[in-house]
Amino acid sequence: MRKPRLMTPGPAMVPEDVLLELARPVIHHRSDEAKQVIVEVAEGLKEVFQTQNDVMILTSSGTGAMEAAVVNTVPKGAKALVLNAGHFAARWANICKVYGVNVVTVDTEWGQPVDPDKVAAALKEHPDAVAVFGTLSETSTGTGHPIEAIGRVVAQTPALFVVDGISGVGAMECHPDKWGIDILCAGSQKALMLPPGLAFISVSSKGWAQIDSFEAPAFYFNLKAARTKAHEFDTPYTPAHTLILALRTSLRRIRAEGIANVWKRHKAMSEACQAGVKALGLELFSASPAEGLTAFRVPEGLKDSQIRGRMTERFGVATVGGQAKLKGKIVRIGHMGYTDELDVVSALAALEMTLAELGVDVEPGAAVAAAQRVFMSQTATAGK
Repeated sequence: MRKPRLMTPGPAMVPEDVLLELARPVIHHRSDEAKQVIVEVAEGLKEVFQTQNDVMILTSSGTGAMEAAVVNTVPKGAKALVLNAGHFAARWANICKVYGVNVVTVDTEWGQPVDPDKVAAALKEHPDAVAVFGTLSETSTGTGHPIEAIGRVVAQTPALFVVDGISGVGAMECHPDKWGIDILCAGSQKALMLPPGLAFISVSSKGWAQIDSFEAPAFYFNLKAARTKAHEFDTPYTPAHTLILALRTSLRRIRAEGIANVWKRHKAMSEACQAGVKALGLELFSASPAEGLTAFRVPEGLKDSQIRGRMTERFGVATVGGQAKLKGKIVRIGHMGYTDELDVVSALAALEMTLAELGVDVEPGAAVAAAQRVFMSQTATAGK
């Protein structure tokens, strides 16, 4: 049996000490002990989110936080702009439509970053938009979007700026309070180094003003109820408190490393993985790669399932393919959370050998050497 190496863009690898927390006896979720855990976790989440606002904990996947963001901010029949640049960005539109929101999409070619000028033009054309829904890291395309620049545009209007940071928070630099992000969503199974099951959402004062302006048709995902309980270091309904205990450990890891160093590490791994992929003659899919994953086009004559299947079977390295209209066209390698330089190097080595076994003419060691050069140059720069 091969040693498993989870190099997918979620779920990502989970540290051993975090896993051990999940093996402890279950405590009662309303006990003083459980509340004390939330006290610590609440502060840790603020640091990871880089916000002074409360970060509420939801028991759901990241999509639950997205749904909460929609139903609590945009009344039925009101208008919202969706920055549609990928499979998960399109999810914003799908959620909005379920709740009767009038959706206007600002479409961007998949793999390209959203143009802030297009957002400005759309807001000028639709001044009655209640919210703009965007994405920090589009997992389906491996693209990072210019959220800071878009935030400056949206901040000049009454609209809220709501951001899916599910695969971005903890992997990419993000400053919601400075960048005009009114609502930021995240999930546990990405850079926060946990199994799936928790979602997180921060809300600005501008966001709360809109939430308080109407009664949302929400029960489980009612953010007013979540806010009330958050002030008591509790949750409205039974939380996945075993995961919250594990979250305390993962947040301690992040705080010990320092969030700026965490971002720096992710940037290094991203640049190294990109360099390795290009050294094999492969084409990156994204024009603006995100820092938690790398996406490349499947070489002519091969299927993505051949590459991914052999990498898993021969080397234990799990990757993922494309979604929706990119199905079968790209391969995505995750490098977020509990990953380091050698994880990236080993994944690239497996990719090299896999391609060679599938008949692609590759130079042995080319990808590994390219990644090593990136890491070594950054180490040398840091040492000066």
